Amino acid sequence: MAGKKQPQLDQERIAKLNMLAKKLGYDYQDLTLLQRALTHRSVGAKNNERLEFLGDSLVNYIIADALFHQFSKLPEGDMSRVRAHLVKGDTLAVIGREYQLSDYLVLGPGELKSGGFRRDSIIADTVEAIIASVYEDGGLEPCRELVHRLYEKRLQDLDPKKVGKDAKTRLQEMLQSLNESLPEYSIISVNGAAHAQEFTVSCYVDRLKTKFEATASSRRKAEQKAADSAIQALEAQE
Repeated sequence: MAGKKQPQLDQERIAKLNMLAKKLGYDYQDLTLLQRALTHRSVGAKNNERLEFLGDSLVNYIIADALFHQFSKLPEGDMSRVRAHLVKGDTLAVIGREYQLSDYLVLGPGELKSGGFRRDSIIADTVEAIIASVYEDGGLEPCRELVHRLYEKRLQDLDPKKVGKDAKTRLQEMLQSLNESLPEYSIISVNGAAHAQEFTVSCYVDRLKTKFEATASSRRKAEQKAADSAIQALEAQE
């Protein structure tokens, strides 16, 4: 289209970039910004690191603003906890996978060989870079609209009491609110070689008169899984 800046790429790549832009719901004036946002540092000097830096600040600001207006009575500490959960790498990587960003990444030979297109950290960084690319191309409001689209379902379904809290914390708070005794965790067994151990633990909840067992690669993970099972049982009672 007239007036638009196209990257010096073949038509197949340009078509692919336009396809992603359509998925994102944003019409770039300068498609080179999207190409840069998708380019990992393993390719060379022209990569997405600077855009990622800017995108990190933008997504933190826009999500903070959204939480501030959506939850007018939520204390600062809780807003910080919820924001941290929403903007952390794990969440950004999930968002990136929802948009199949792995199919659009530009990686150097080493990263391609090692499967970098599947790496959560690379996908998360790319989401931040894309957010910044929209800001650079169209300004704050289109950028805000993009972030709201990326997080729409998460913001709609958000329960500030649960988000960002691990299962053990949530279970403890649930039992305290019911004036019940706290859960008791015990190690049942540890199996496997030192570098590949499996821990089986139990979580006893007196209110339910039940032990919930779980197995994982660390004691902490097993306890979290057992606590999550206990939470589901408590919620089923309500």
